[in-house]
Parts: sequence; C-alpha cells; structure tokens
Amino acid sequence: MNKPQKRPVNGVLLLDKPTGLSSNTALQKARRLYRAEKAGHTGVLDPLATGLLPVCFGEATKFAQYLLDADKAYTATLKLGEATSTGDIEGEIIATARTDISLTEFQTACQALTGAIRQVPPMFSALKHEGKPLYEYARKGIFIERKPRDIIIYSIDIESFTAPQAVINVRCSKGTYIRTLSEDIAKHIGTFAHLTALRRTETAGFTIGETHTLQQLETSSEPERDALLLPCDVLISHLPRITLPESRVKMLKFGQQPDYQEEVPESTPVRVYAEDGNFIGLAEYLPEQGRLKALRLMNTAENR
Repeated sequence: MNKPQKRPVNGVLLLDKPTGLSSNTALQKARRLYRAEKAGHTGVLDPLATGLLPVCFGEATKFAQYLLDADKAYTATLKLGEATSTGDIEGEIIATARTDISLTEFQTACQALTGAIRQVPPMFSALKHEGKPLYEYARKGIFIERKPRDIIIYSIDIESFTAPQAVINVRCSKGTYIRTLSEDIAKHIGTFAHLTALRRTETAGFTIGETHTLQQLETSSEPERDALLLPCDVLISHLPRITLPESRVKMLKFGQQPDYQEEVPESTPVRVYAEDGNFIGLAEYLPEQGRLKALRLMNTAENR
C-alpha cells in the first residue's frame, strides 16, 4: 500500500492529548492525519497526563521555542497517604502514612507551597543528564543528583477534598513538576502523596476549551482539519508588533538590515508584518545602529 503523500502544512493545532500516549506519539498521529511534512510540539506531557498540547506544523516550528517559557495551568488529582516509585499512579507503592488529613491542614500546606519556591526535579522526568533523560536512569535503579530549580507557584486552588483524595488547580511557571509539588504538599502535612490524574488546562494564553481531540481529527475531512489550524504567529502574540513597507521587508528577506527609528524594546524580538497584514517573521532591534536584524522569517507568503 502506498503511503499518503506528505504536503506543506503551516499552522498550530491545539491538541487535547489523551492519557496513555507520549507527547511524541500524539504528535506523530496528528502529523499523519494532516500528512504534514514537518511537525513539533511545545513541551512534553507525560503519558499519564492529558490536556493541552500545542502542535506546530511547518513554519510554525520556527517559533515553538517561545512557548517553552510560558506559564501553565494544571488540574491535578492527588491520593494522600501513599508514595509511589514514580510519583504517580503508574509506579509501585513504596511507602504509606497517615490519611486522616483535615481540609485545614491541606489548605495550610497549599498556601505554604505558593509563591517563589525551589523544587528538585523528579527522577522520573524527561530532564537530560549526559544526553539521556532521567527516567532511563530511574528505570535501571540509578540515582542521579539533581539541583533545585527556582520556580513560581502563582496559585493552588482546591477544587475538591475528601481525604485521602484531593483535586487542585495549579498555576505555575515553566519547569514546574506537579508530581513533585504534590509530594511536597504532602510532606508539609507529614504524609505522602502521588498523582492519580493530571490535566494541562492552559499554556501561554491558550485554554483547554480551544483544543481538539485525535478522535475529532480522525472523523473530520482534510479541509475541516485544516480549518482548525491557528496561524503561526499565535505562538508569539505576546511580543511587540511592527509594520514595515515592502522595501524594508525585502531587505530583511535578503539578509540586509533596514533602518528603523521608532521606539521598540531593545532586548525583545519584535513581530514583523507587511503593510497588507502578512506575517513576515521575527526581528531584533539594534539600537546603536537604528536597524532591524532578521531572527526567524517565514518561508511562505501566507500565515499558514
């Protein structure tokens, strides 16, 4: 049987990743459905986790890195009183402790872990050590020392609490491990905890209500799937926007540095658009020269 012919697809799909699939497996399934030549995602979700996974096709992959630094939100379900080898339901129970925890105790622990804190990444994570993800070492019983990271927990809202189970909504900075957060909350109470469910609900201004499932994609026609794609520049909508005349757009495309005298942030990339509204790409402002330097430009004449 002949393989479906790949095609140039440019845009962003907000995918609702199902449980049991790795981020890469979900990405490849979406890529095959779109017959896309090139695809990438903007941050890993564990197989256990579900929810918002922005998938970038074609030219959008050039701007995916700007979502890696974005704040995120999760809904997490914790089981108190049990520690597992992985910090979630997929691991073996390795320790037990008290489960007679009051709502007041749990609220106090959540408050204590809110704000700027330091967190040690878990062994069962995709964080690299000498080129290999930590979970590969963990599966072999090899312990790697990890340095604490500075993160911010903006809020922890308790959605429901019936000991030993709790459901919390967390808003946090990049690099936060919710499994570790749940363990640290339990530690503050004097017990253990592990995740039984995790769902990413927001990232970089995108919400779970905007997502589409693999099942929805499978039952849609190709034009219907294409209509679900967002333009490439949604990934960088938080950056300043400037508009250039065609002559200066051409200079950027030819590797030249057009002059630009209007005030823009010096260290922040700016989104460049042509006068017809077409997205051109990202540029850096060089204040000493009063010029623009191309960073990442679109290779297509359209947003998608």
